[in-house]
Amino acid sequence: MMAVGLLATSTAFAAEPQTAILDVKNMQCQMCSITVKKALQKVRGVEDAKIDLDRKNATVKFDPDKTSPDALAAATTKAGFPSTVHKE
Repeated sequence: MMAVGLLATSTAFAAEPQTAILDVKNMQCQMCSITVKKALQKVRGVEDAKIDLDRKNATVKFDPDKTSPDALAAATTKAGFPSTVHKE
């Protein structure tokens, strides 16, 4: 019974998910967008990644306690698709 109480307490303090938009370079085909998505999904804390090949960007929902927009950009860059955090 005590374990349930501890679990409820730990989730109460979880950070709100955040969203980052990355401008991704070099994406030219569907395979490119799949590669970018897979690279992002491997990052601890990523909850969802949507890739827009036409706009050459990625919208990523993530846990800010586990990763950051800069780490997301580093992951796509390491996969061969340099990206930067979109500035509005």
